[in-house]
Amino acid sequence: MTFQDLNLNTPLYNALHDLGFTTPTPIQAEAFNVVSSGTDIIGIAQTGTGKTFAYMLPILKNLKFSTQETPRILILVPTRELVVQVVEEIEKLTKYINTRVLGVYGGTNINTQKQAIADGVDILVATPGRLYDLALTRVLQLKHIQKLVIDEVDVMLDLGFRHQLINIFDLLPEKRQNIMFSATMTDDVDDLINDFFKAPERVSIAVSGTPLENITQTHYNVPNFYTKANLLKHLLSDVDTFNKVLVFVSNKKMADRLFENLDSRFHDELCVIHSNKTQNYRLRSIEQFRNGDNRILVATDVMARGLDIDNISHVINFDTPNYPENYMHRIGRTGRAERKGDAILFSTENELEHVESIEGLMQMQITVLELPETVEISTELIEEERPQIKERNNPAKRDENIGAAFHEKAEKNQKENLGGSYKFKIAAKYKKPKTRGDKNYNRRNKKK
Repeated sequence: MTFQDLNLNTPLYNALHDLGFTTPTPIQAEAFNVVSSGTDIIGIAQTGTGKTFAYMLPILKNLKFSTQETPRILILVPTRELVVQVVEEIEKLTKYINTRVLGVYGGTNINTQKQAIADGVDILVATPGRLYDLALTRVLQLKHIQKLVIDEVDVMLDLGFRHQLINIFDLLPEKRQNIMFSATMTDDVDDLINDFFKAPERVSIAVSGTPLENITQTHYNVPNFYTKANLLKHLLSDVDTFNKVLVFVSNKKMADRLFENLDSRFHDELCVIHSNKTQNYRLRSIEQFRNGDNRILVATDVMARGLDIDNISHVINFDTPNYPENYMHRIGRTGRAERKGDAILFSTENELEHVESIEGLMQMQITVLELPETVEISTELIEEERPQIKERNNPAKRDENIGAAFHEKAEKNQKENLGGSYKFKIAAKYKKPKTRGDKNYNRRNKKK
């Protein structure tokens, strides 16, 4: 199949020709007619398979020119970086179409975004938080939304956006088309579909655990963080082979720690991205890596999810992800557009159980390599790797072996709490009240 088989209009064909695209990816081919039909759709496909074009091509084909100021198409994505990327992709497709596209996200001046919305917009790309803030100001009206697209919905739910999504649904017209794309199907995603989608049609391309055939995967068993860092430096010293490297770490703290460790040696070649960095810093890091100004990008999972960066030679998993699906998302950053790619996994002894989960999901073994002899094996440990010292007198660190803080009562103290019935039990036992001067008792005795 080629794009000619999709019966697109001339402006779209001209844009695709400028981009050099002739053949749709499997998800683009499968989703086109379903999105065009107006029915709700659930698209499941690996990252890097062209999901943005999969929903935008049929939407743009059927989107007629309008002068109305309120948006007709709403696209929700989890991160600010994805807003920028999706807007750029849409602008490429609408090069020859008179369509107004706007991206809004947090961390920037909301008044500027209000003014841009007031000027009129056809397609609005937004993060859930900023979209809801704008809707509450009533500058943004969502009553004319015809199609709602939720991209990377699994990440959105992982980031805790479910409550905001539900609030946004309440502001949208009931009569609309729901389009959702995700790399994985989770219980949370299923619940969202059951609550808000109407008889959706599912389009699934490749199981999330299926490894991409053009990616070579290898694995190193490494004892600790500093040995991992030494191995990474050894690999990165081969500039010709490792010419564009995306290094994944588990969290923000680890990203900063690794960046500082590598900075002295690879200062001009290195950049980092995570959610604690400013918006300008993050966008600049991505752009420098994309353009080749920096050949090494250290990133956390959420920040790099869905980012479209071409020609990544290697994905290095500095930390083994807890969930095997995340490993698939990571390695999907390389080997794109039918190019060859390499994925390398570093694992300590504590991470080996996660490696087994990954191999179980893929139903294949990852080739294990020996550490190069020139790599120094460090004995220094970071805070998380050091054995925990139990301090008996430190209330902040409870020793699990210490018993409960109470003892059995002495026998003389094990008395029954008789409550309000106490005086009646005493009366039954002694045949007279304990309290002196009980009028009723004395009156009864006098009558006798």
